[in-house]
Amino acid sequence: MKYISTRDNSKEYSFEQVFIKGLADDGGLFIPKEVKKYNAEQIKALSKLSYQNLAKEIIYPFIGDFMTANELSDIVDKSYSVFRKDNVVDLIKLGDTKILELFHGPTLAFKDIAMQLLGNFYEHYLKRNNNNINVVVATSGDTGAAAIDAIKGKKNMNIFVLHPHEKVSLVQRKLMSTVKEKNVFNIAIEGNFDDCQNLVKSMFADKEFSNSINMSGVNSINWARIIAQAVYYFYTYFQTQDKRPINFSVPTGNFGDVYAGYLSKKMGLPINKLIVATNQNDILYRAISKGKYEAETVLETNSPSMDIQIASNFERLIYDLNDFDDHETQKIMSGIKKDGKYIISKDKMKKINKDFLSASMSEEEILDTIKEVHIKYDIILDPHSAIGFGSLNKVNLKGNNIVLATAHPCKFPEAIDKSIGIKPNLPDELKYVMDEKENYDIIPNNLSKTQQYIKEKI
Repeated sequence: MKYISTRDNSKEYSFEQVFIKGLADDGGLFIPKEVKKYNAEQIKALSKLSYQNLAKEIIYPFIGDFMTANELSDIVDKSYSVFRKDNVVDLIKLGDTKILELFHGPTLAFKDIAMQLLGNFYEHYLKRNNNNINVVVATSGDTGAAAIDAIKGKKNMNIFVLHPHEKVSLVQRKLMSTVKEKNVFNIAIEGNFDDCQNLVKSMFADKEFSNSINMSGVNSINWARIIAQAVYYFYTYFQTQDKRPINFSVPTGNFGDVYAGYLSKKMGLPINKLIVATNQNDILYRAISKGKYEAETVLETNSPSMDIQIASNFERLIYDLNDFDDHETQKIMSGIKKDGKYIISKDKMKKINKDFLSASMSEEEILDTIKEVHIKYDIILDPHSAIGFGSLNKVNLKGNNIVLATAHPCKFPEAIDKSIGIKPNLPDELKYVMDEKENYDIIPNNLSKTQQYIKEKI
């Protein structure tokens, strides 16, 4: 399978280039030139597979030039052996709605599902190429911990994680900052997540710097993460045994997880609607509901992983909406960078609303949803998952409705306590992090100082 950039579709790339680079040199995002589409008979055959075997089938066509089917099989089995559920994810019922629990990995967030694979992909690449890599990643809370867990202790690799100082939960920070392996570096940036993300993008764009450190990235723009996440959409569809149209409500920040659902639909999975569930930082809600993709000030909320304005993966959808026109996509993205906005025309809104709906939740609504679910079902949702649940109720869709539960509630004890007066405990195997010494450095929101720090540590 060959790949192209959303901003220049004249050049072709291999999966290895796409995986290692993360971001195209022209600033665009990588997408496959063509997507394999499954027919009804092929989908029926996939339905009989375990999660692990389904992952092997879905992922292999995207990466076939990178490793053999047997090598992928070994990596998938190794990656998912560290999860607390045999089938990686768990599907539970809350009345007529189903909750897809994606937080049974080592750092209690859906990011583990892709990140464990990516860590082992890097190991495969480095063994074959006898190379060194420095992974630089921005996190709004969960990506950093998942990436660190997947990469810690691996040979010929360092990982530098930028998080917004004092804007992630204590548990989120502890899962990152208590890791002792010497190839792990935590950086607290004096700013918000968008500042962290802009620093990482600027470092990628600085070819002299990024080439000098052999820089790679595992943010949600990395295509390998998208394909790994597409697997659980297929798996969930097969598990529900429900003939009604299937809808997924996805707590959304950077548009990566919900884009994986969109990819699944393009691959032939009969998804009806994808609900983009947002908190008060609702640029995606405004884009999908009103046609105004317009950045505003980032507000600090109880769902910090969604405290984002510019959603990087939205560019992939912009490319589709504009009939795969790379020049138009480049123009739109330049306008967003310059003016902070993109007004979506009515005909393109019709295209969006074929696949996507959206709802936004206030802080009060999120806490009320956590409380209502706890009283009615004796289940505790974390704030992000509560946004998925509440947004589903707001759009009032009938059918086979699935809410993605993206994080374990124990990662956000303050919010849960505020809602229901309970502080959920970490799983026994992770309780030790609360007593461990932390190790991170605070750096101003400054590109040259961040680059200097990384160079010194290497």
